[in-house]
Amino acid sequence: MARTRKAFVCQECGYESPKWMGKCPSCGEWNTFVEEVETKGRGGLQIDGVSHSRPESFSRISVAQDERYVTDMDELDRVLGGGAVKGSLILIGGDPGIGKSTLLLQVCDAFSRRYGKVLYVSGEESVSQIKMRADRLGVLSEELYLVSETNVDAIISHVQDLRPLFLIIDSIQTVYSPQLSSAPGSVTQVRETTGLFLRMAKSQGITTFIVGHVTKEGAIAGPRVLEHMVDTVLYFEGDQHHSYRILRGVKNRFGSTNEIGIFEMRERGLVQIQNPSELLISERTHGVPGSVVLCSMEGTRPVLVEVQALVSTTAFGMARRMSTGVDYNRVVMLMAVLEKRVGMQLYNQDAYVNIVGGLRVDEPAADLAVITAVASSFRNIPVDPKLVVMGEVGLTGEVRGIANIEKRIHEASKLGFKQCIVPRDNIKGLTSHHGVDIIGVDNISQALEVILGI
Repeated sequence: MARTRKAFVCQECGYESPKWMGKCPSCGEWNTFVEEVETKGRGGLQIDGVSHSRPESFSRISVAQDERYVTDMDELDRVLGGGAVKGSLILIGGDPGIGKSTLLLQVCDAFSRRYGKVLYVSGEESVSQIKMRADRLGVLSEELYLVSETNVDAIISHVQDLRPLFLIIDSIQTVYSPQLSSAPGSVTQVRETTGLFLRMAKSQGITTFIVGHVTKEGAIAGPRVLEHMVDTVLYFEGDQHHSYRILRGVKNRFGSTNEIGIFEMRERGLVQIQNPSELLISERTHGVPGSVVLCSMEGTRPVLVEVQALVSTTAFGMARRMSTGVDYNRVVMLMAVLEKRVGMQLYNQDAYVNIVGGLRVDEPAADLAVITAVASSFRNIPVDPKLVVMGEVGLTGEVRGIANIEKRIHEASKLGFKQCIVPRDNIKGLTSHHGVDIIGVDNISQALEVILGI
């Protein structure tokens, strides 16, 4: 006989309470508790193959050569760690209209042409609407199957009949289980249906992509446990006013979590950007104070970005600080170091720091570039356009060593830069200068003397 249990569940974090509360004690959000009724019977959804698994000796487990499935998109494969692992569960989140469905349709086309059957399940659009988008993108594969369905029992039935190698769920917030009385998109529904797809992916070796909606804060909607259940979490980022998109991995059990892929949205779909460094600095204006080039590492890829700063006398009693693409507190700290160790009087100066191109740089190697850009704008002295600056700055003004210096210098050399300012400690391990003049500095005073002559 079925049993019924009632509980109030926070729709932001999944916290359960026997009674309604105005504020969630777990995440601190207000008015997020919704009453959910869970009905459980003796049975439950059964997925063929789950009950037939048997423990195997670790030494006897073999890994197939085709464990990873690669696509025609090198940018996506890099973020996934070399391709999609067989039987993995991959979650893709992003703002509405950013291009998640477009990306997955192109992935479906590549997978179906190269490997075999792909099942695309949409809970938000009809089959004809998906076909219209597919025609625009040039997706014509015979091995790609479409279905518009939200009932998880029906989806599992389609999977058992078709036996696809790949499954796409667009989106998980629209899928529901009829055994649960809560509404689609609720914490209970998202958790239980994701659990079913997870067990099916692992037991039958079906590589599964699921799309997740995001909240107004930019996090994936639903319980936090959703991100813990899946193998890989990808965020598709971008500005609606620009055509460029960034695919960022924030969790990956089979690869690095620092990789990014850069795409451009065009009429025929997403086009990968093979050389983002050239793109990000292509519109740089030479001879203008406050601009300097930094070589940042995004996972295993070096990327050249432009750091801009604007320093002007404040019109108010307290100077204003703003930053875009770099940590605000880090900028405030670096300006304090610049005041104390170099003697620049910035207490009455407004300062604005920006990373051009919409990228966000979080590594400490950007410290010296930020200080150089601020000092260049404050003293109104332009930086040599063929110069790259990188290094971590401490509170005493010292310039500390950074990682992957060879890759950074090689990337600068490929794009025609002639000089690099690096920490002196990094010069010791260099095996090749790649035709670039390398200058090592110990502190910010030496760096500013070499770069700006001050």
